[in-house]
Amino acid sequence: MTSRARTQTVEAGGGRTLLVLVGLGVVAMLIFNLLQVAKAHENFFTEANLLFLTLIFYAAATAIYVGFAVTGEESYVHFASAATFIGLAANTAAGVHRWYASGHPPFSSIYEMLLSFVWTVALLTLVLERRYHVKVIGTVTMPVAVTSVVLMQLLDSSSHPLVPALQSTWLHIHVTLAMLSYAAFAVSFALAMMFLIQDRMKTETFLAYTSAFLGAIYASILGARLGSGGALRLIAWNPQTNEEVFFTEKARLMVNIPNLGYIFLLVLIAVLAPLALYAWARFRHDERALGWANRAFVLGMVFQVIALAMLLLRAQPGNPYATWQTEGFAATSLEASPFLLAGIVSGLFATLLYLMLMWRREGLERMMPGTEVLDRLTYKTIGIAFPLLTLMIASGAYWANRTWGSYWSWDPKEDWALITWLIYAAYLHARIARGWRGRKAAYLAIGGFAIVVFTFLGVTYLLPGLHAYS
Repeated sequence: MTSRARTQTVEAGGGRTLLVLVGLGVVAMLIFNLLQVAKAHENFFTEANLLFLTLIFYAAATAIYVGFAVTGEESYVHFASAATFIGLAANTAAGVHRWYASGHPPFSSIYEMLLSFVWTVALLTLVLERRYHVKVIGTVTMPVAVTSVVLMQLLDSSSHPLVPALQSTWLHIHVTLAMLSYAAFAVSFALAMMFLIQDRMKTETFLAYTSAFLGAIYASILGARLGSGGALRLIAWNPQTNEEVFFTEKARLMVNIPNLGYIFLLVLIAVLAPLALYAWARFRHDERALGWANRAFVLGMVFQVIALAMLLLRAQPGNPYATWQTEGFAATSLEASPFLLAGIVSGLFATLLYLMLMWRREGLERMMPGTEVLDRLTYKTIGIAFPLLTLMIASGAYWANRTWGSYWSWDPKEDWALITWLIYAAYLHARIARGWRGRKAAYLAIGGFAIVVFTFLGVTYLLPGLHAYS
């Protein structure tokens, strides 16, 4: 047997190993879910079960897409597409079930909007993969989908009658346009990231940006939740009613989890260490510091995993902790802090994507379309999403005038939607009028999606206003 044949045999064996492991994981989770359903004597085709199926197959697709990016095994793409398609079917069924049970399209809460957003992201992933042959697009888009579904598992999924302000056909139009545009912007973000890889941006530059992103996540967590004595403050949770506990009418009761804040502080130091070493390498022209930065990055991933494990173990409803505002004790739950968990999961996905780039840069470049194709696809995607965003804002203004007698109320969600519109308007203007191509345009596309995420999720929980329900 020749050396090349032996290599192909080993790669095929490795390929089968990954597929077998993912397949066994899917089967194990399906059996676990079936046992839980049988134990509870409930119908299998409930919204919760369908959403769990969605999570299983989207996670399987993510693992196989990453496997394809790491190994270059072409057969992986077919299995990843199949898993994405099955997850999309379950996602569709969950949306239809929600629509039938609530009597209105799934657009009235952050949970329902995420359900629609994830569906659109998965659909666009399959379209780009099949029509434009961007085979590694799922490596970036499917982690976004998985993080969103994990977040949905923790959000309040109860269905309520629409408030009077939402009882309008304009709700369907407004939110449909929002979810289509936001999902398209997510895809443009993935394409812009791929462009930067193909445009030969240095790997250490990706290291610095990823380290800064992780630092922003953990600095935000500590800035909002670090308590005295190194405790981490989480929202109190009533396990009997499955609701947050409020100290006053509008102030949530907070509990202190001892020493967990110190662990997150260590994570913050660990994830920022690569950025500091990168800066040192640039300032002193010391290439050895870049090697240390990559080693520190791997260590930072270990610290992130430890912090996540500690959070999962200690933020359980059965564990009482001292409250911050009173002298009593209360329990907490991950359901009370869904965005904290989503931030940590997002950070881990970003970490894994950088490590994949660091270890498999050349292989990834061979699997991606050229810079011209990626630049053009980014432009086309934003060119489709921007008119949808414009119509979303216009329909919202018209709807607001009919409901409240004013086209614009300077509500935080409205303001940030306008900021989002201005960012992408600047992208299109710079490209059409100024001839911007390449990295400048890619940076705008990436920055625009960061604003989209804050508009969609951050404003809802940090700057509530008239759009508090969304």
